[in-house]
Amino acid sequence: MTTDATGADVTEQALASLRTTADPRLRELLTALVRHLHDFARETRLTQEEWERAIAFATATGQACTDTRQEFILLSDVLGLSMLVETLHGDRAPGATESTVLGPFHMTESPVRELGADIDLVGGGEPCVVSGRVRSEDGTPLPGALVDVWQADDKGFYDVQQPGVQPPGNGRGLFTADAEGRFWFRTCVPAAYPIPTDGPVGGLLRATGRHPYRPAHIHFIATAEGHTPVTTHIFVAGGDYLDSDAVFAVKQSLVQDFAETDDPALAREFGVPNPFRHADFDLVLERAA
Repeated sequence: MTTDATGADVTEQALASLRTTADPRLRELLTALVRHLHDFARETRLTQEEWERAIAFATATGQACTDTRQEFILLSDVLGLSMLVETLHGDRAPGATESTVLGPFHMTESPVRELGADIDLVGGGEPCVVSGRVRSEDGTPLPGALVDVWQADDKGFYDVQQPGVQPPGNGRGLFTADAEGRFWFRTCVPAAYPIPTDGPVGGLLRATGRHPYRPAHIHFIATAEGHTPVTTHIFVAGGDYLDSDAVFAVKQSLVQDFAETDDPALAREFGVPNPFRHADFDLVLERAA
């Protein structure tokens, strides 16, 4: 019998076409996606012109992606989807470090560095030492844990945004915790910065009257054998935009004091000029099930 491609019948036909999908999770995801997309079109009475503009926007978003730029992750971030997905699966044991979004700039491998190395290869920013321990939820140090770090410079740019200005790997480092689970490195205090606004996502922010800024932060991925990895940030306490992060990623437990430290002996130990800023915190991992 000939089908009638009108109204609700289109939705039922599209849903029926998915029933032979072999992978049950894929079938579940696609079925929900089709149902919600069709309901959205009905609820808003989506016009042909609006549909065409949406297709053009999605196409432009894909075309803006490169080896060092992920416009789709940026779009997911500013719509709150990245943080929602992280929150849905971000339950941690009490005391474990909270996770937050990966962000669009983990697009290149961090260079392996020795503990205490300076990841600010350009200089000029306010000197800073970041230190802490990687430990299990019960307090046990995790020697040999890996700590992957990346951050913007003191002007708010990542190395991949300024290939002719910053050397590759600036603001990045992969560190191995010592026998007591400790890690430390030198850097500059990062700046708050606007996410890239020269692409489709920037146009979307302007159309909705939103600012593009993220509060100053440093990214971390910590991993250790027998434990669940954590992807997180630390945010600079007292900075701008902590209450209006463009990607909704601030959690109070991740806001850390970058204390001004006037201690010549400690400065000599870390190899930085005195005074300097110092952030000290633990990365606490949950035992894997």
